[in-house]
Amino acid sequence: MQDLTMQLRDTARSLLRDGKVGLVIGYEHGSVLLRTKPCFVRNADDTDRLVWSPLCENNIASYLLSIKGRTAVFVKGCDARALLCAISEGQIRREDVTIVAMPCEGVLDRRKLAERLQGRQISGGTVQDGKVTVVGQGFSESYPLSELLPVGCVHCTHRTAPVFDIRIGDAAPEIEAIDDYADVKAFEALSPDEKRAYFRQELASCIRCFACRQACPLCYCVECFVDQTQPTWYHKTGDLSDTLLYHVVRALHLAGRCVGCGACSRACPMGIDLTVLNRRLLRDVQELYNYVSGLDPEAAPLLSAASPDDPQEFIK
Repeated sequence: MQDLTMQLRDTARSLLRDGKVGLVIGYEHGSVLLRTKPCFVRNADDTDRLVWSPLCENNIASYLLSIKGRTAVFVKGCDARALLCAISEGQIRREDVTIVAMPCEGVLDRRKLAERLQGRQISGGTVQDGKVTVVGQGFSESYPLSELLPVGCVHCTHRTAPVFDIRIGDAAPEIEAIDDYADVKAFEALSPDEKRAYFRQELASCIRCFACRQACPLCYCVECFVDQTQPTWYHKTGDLSDTLLYHVVRALHLAGRCVGCGACSRACPMGIDLTVLNRRLLRDVQELYNYVSGLDPEAAPLLSAASPDDPQEFIK
């Protein structure tokens, strides 16, 4: 990863010095152990702040929605797909963005790491060569990164940007012979009562802070339906039905658009698994319409185009 970091810095420095871009968006070390944060660099002399590792979890495509002018962005496969989806929806101009593809083998799921630690505090840690190493008072342990990946990374089939201007390092090997939606099928096998109980239990702790919405690179509406008051579509009560309404409507708004990056689940302060609804819609869109979002910036968004070949099983 150190080699990739050095190449990333060299590339960013060159782009800024040559005047090809006015801003570089990447990652830098965070103030919390085993965390990075988005990094914005406008001066070539500041590129040494940039880093690359499996700790680069934020989907930084979301920041491009509010930035004007030529910008270079260093992206994982899911970041790039979200960016390409936003381009296809007219939210970002392709000519304004230099896409730099970085190899990605997944990001660290800190909640899975916390389960391994079982309450023990760590004072240091590194992620390198496919291993997560942590140290604390009286212990030092290493775990395979592959065992500490979030759901989106486990099932990711586009680990490198499908469209890019510059690529650093070798493309990450694609996952082969994997049942992309094994988790969705397991959920569908539950009875209606079991599904209802799952959602009641999972969403009972939701505080409706809307962090999931804010972290999502494709939740860019100027005014969300939950914030509208004329008319009022959403009641801000503590009733579970209102909480479920928010999550269901948000999932439907992402149908044919969500790229499965998992930014919503990682942002949730309550640890709620928000992947079930989104991944179900991902599967349906792929099976019904042979459509995978974020692969072609020139492709029409799924729900803005119709084809005579679309399935019409609902017509009797």
